[in-house]
Amino acid sequence: MRDYELMVVLDPNLDDTAIEALNTRIQNMVTQRGGTLEKVDNWGRRRLAYPIGRFRDGVYILSRFQLPPNAAAEIERALKLTESVIRHLLVRAEGLPTAATAVATATAARE
Repeated sequence: MRDYELMVVLDPNLDDTAIEALNTRIQNMVTQRGGTLEKVDNWGRRRLAYPIGRFRDGVYILSRFQLPPNAAAEIERALKLTESVIRHLLVRAEGLPTAATAVATATAARE
């Protein structure tokens, strides 16, 4: 199992139920392929750095999960075929701190 981080930018014209449905679909893709979800962070609607097609805004969702190495390509393929996904980036989170490590570091810094 490897740690992965996925950033997805969705169509800003989607309503809240459609965004939740897509988020649930992504989570199901991870769990069906033997992965475990660590964290899902919905950043909400934000301005894009540059226009992508006809979009100037997007809904950002950041996910951290563990996944077998061969399943990452399947998830990327499914995201490419989803029309509501403007952009996505799936990276291995080798050098990135885990959520538990970040919380422990922040707590130690306060003390």
